[in-house]
Amino acid sequence: MDWYSVSRALMFRLQGETSHELGLDMLGAGERLGLLKYLAPQVAGLPVTVAGIDFPNPVGMAAGFDKNATHINEFEKFGFGFIEIGTVTPK
Repeated sequence: MDWYSVSRALMFRLQGETSHELGLDMLGAGERLGLLKYLAPQVAGLPVTVAGIDFPNPVGMAAGFDKNATHINEFEKFGFGFIEIGTVTPK
């Protein structure tokens, strides 16, 4: 059994919000430990321009996943062309 299968099995046994928070916590831990450079895939550039804005590629992270914009650097390392953070709340 590979890490993906084990992680997926664990995450699917948890409540949705708990799984979401655990995933973000694990992503942050990977960044702090310097592991993301080994885990994140190398993404080839496919530049696009939309409404006069240049993006390194057309794949983005939708608003709501990183609700408080606390993991922008981590998602950037996974090659997203843009990260939409949506609303940032004070708490």
